[in-house]
Amino acid sequence: MKLSIIGTGYVGLVTGACFAEVGHQVICVDNDAAKVKLLQAGGIPIYEPGLEAMVKKNVASGHLKFTASTAEGVQNSEVIFIAVPTPPQPDGSVDLSYIERVARDIAAAMTSYKIVVDKSTVPVKTGEKVAETIKRYCAAKVEFDVVSNPEFLREGFAVGDLMNPDRVVIGVASPRPAAAMREIYTPFKAPIIVTDINSAELIKHAANSFLALKISYINAIANVCEAAGANVQEVAQGIGLDERIGRRFLNAGIGFGGSCFPKDLSAFIKISEQVGYEFKLLKEVQRINADQMERFVNKITDTLWVLKDKKIGVLGLAFKQNTDDVRSSPAIDLCQRLLQDGATLRVHDPKAMAKARALLPTVTYVEDMNAVAEGCDALVVATEWEEFKQLDLARARKGMTAPIFFDGRNLFDPAEMEKLGWIYKSIGR
Repeated sequence: MKLSIIGTGYVGLVTGACFAEVGHQVICVDNDAAKVKLLQAGGIPIYEPGLEAMVKKNVASGHLKFTASTAEGVQNSEVIFIAVPTPPQPDGSVDLSYIERVARDIAAAMTSYKIVVDKSTVPVKTGEKVAETIKRYCAAKVEFDVVSNPEFLREGFAVGDLMNPDRVVIGVASPRPAAAMREIYTPFKAPIIVTDINSAELIKHAANSFLALKISYINAIANVCEAAGANVQEVAQGIGLDERIGRRFLNAGIGFGGSCFPKDLSAFIKISEQVGYEFKLLKEVQRINADQMERFVNKITDTLWVLKDKKIGVLGLAFKQNTDDVRSSPAIDLCQRLLQDGATLRVHDPKAMAKARALLPTVTYVEDMNAVAEGCDALVVATEWEEFKQLDLARARKGMTAPIFFDGRNLFDPAEMEKLGWIYKSIGR
């Protein structure tokens, strides 16, 4: 089918590339001319495993094209996906100005029937507003349908998640667009759930909020484990093998971050308030997450006593492994807290250092993870990159003023670290 994707961020670019990969003709639209030029040349502005090769392949085959013209995308496609940012506002609600602007641009360019799909994460009732906007500003007065098709992509695993989804949710107001949406997703061989638009919009916020709840739950359990002398990883394994619960998202650490969970959690709390329900449970999820960072900083301070003029090595800057995304990253937050207390930092991340420089201009960036600890008073793991497990612990210990290790992601075994002579602090163990 002929598809257009408006917005080439993490969601739009991955969606466009994967749709092209299964044979659809895709035009990706972005108002950033420099980004469009980069994409036309087969480059990508983000790091996502497997994405760059897929983009280059499909640009070369002609299945994937990029343009800065919304009109070109609209006029040359049957189905138009909106994948623009929906950033949070100070009160936790969602800024829908990008959605409204794109809806108006689509309306201005439409001269025949189109299916307009909300792929961005939006509050319930947004589909109704998009439909009203298109109807109001479409001079041609042609028929159209609005569909909600929320994404469930994990940064760092987005290509795999889209190529092998566990479900596809399609929210429609009438049967007409459902057949076309099913056709788009037929190559992905996933269960397709067709709902009303309001339900589809709620599914995304409900899912992300539940996953955030699961993380805060295991972090709260970790605090109980520390107080009781238990091991949170063993507890997580024991409860995670219950198929009703599952092991995923039961990894204790310094809290969740990124561009989705904090934003979607705040948005869902606000959405619930607007329809008359105070979601106290989700407010507690937020409180536990904030408290987790506070507890970790206190753990560092209690051990080092005075942070002023201490040199600390930090492994990890991205909000999670397999991405260069530093938006709302707990690792960045941690670094900023340590800097505020007077520490100097040596930092390393496999992919995120370039994007971190604007947020952390005063730290020392180290290309080799095994050199981060040199001259340091302590070493901290802040992001769960798999390669950090291969750290040369003997070299790191030898180069430090004191062998103090704070593992915010539980990558190492406490008994082994103590055997190697480390003063080792982790989460819930």
